[in-house]
Amino acid sequence: MESQSFDVGEYVEQMSLLLDLEIKDEYRDGVVANFERIKAIAQLVNSFPLPEEIEAAPIFEP
Repeated sequence: MESQSFDVGEYVEQMSLLLDLEIKDEYRDGVVANFERIKAIAQLVNSFPLPEEIEAAPIFEP
């Protein structure tokens, strides 16, 4: 699978338009920074290999 570039600032802009959600200029940098953190966490989680025989649990019990 080819790795594609993901522009977090563009994503935030497009999602704010799609959701009709105004993000004030003074908050925009913070929103983008938080999505950068979310992206880093998601990449870590998605890079963890799972065996094919793993099934999702119907109930989560910590």
